[in-house]
Amino acid sequence: MSSSFYVAPSQQRTLRACMVCSLVQLHSKFMREGCPNCDNVLGLRGNNDAIQECTSQVFEGLITLRDPTTSWVARWQRLEGYVAGTYAVKVTGSLPDDVITNLEDSGVKYIPRDGSALEEEA
Repeated sequence: MSSSFYVAPSQQRTLRACMVCSLVQLHSKFMREGCPNCDNVLGLRGNNDAIQECTSQVFEGLITLRDPTTSWVARWQRLEGYVAGTYAVKVTGSLPDDVITNLEDSGVKYIPRDGSALEEEA
């Protein structure tokens, strides 16, 4: 992970959040490195179509996690086991059905990051 998450104001519009884990990165970083939590299933690295389908420019709030294993915020946001980094509180968008099927086939239980899962639990 880079030592800084500074994003120049001119680049902020290229920030995207992964719809599976809610990690926030620049589009160019998803393109170059994929998602460190989900790329084994989503295959974002070098795939602009997958980035468009599986990440969103529409998200709310930012959380920076240094140690997801001990953070109560990580538990609250269902981020345990993910890499340290910057995450969105809510991500708006919906994954294509075939991506959801691939996730479930890979043993990943997909929970939308748009807040709807929390409403269902209440």
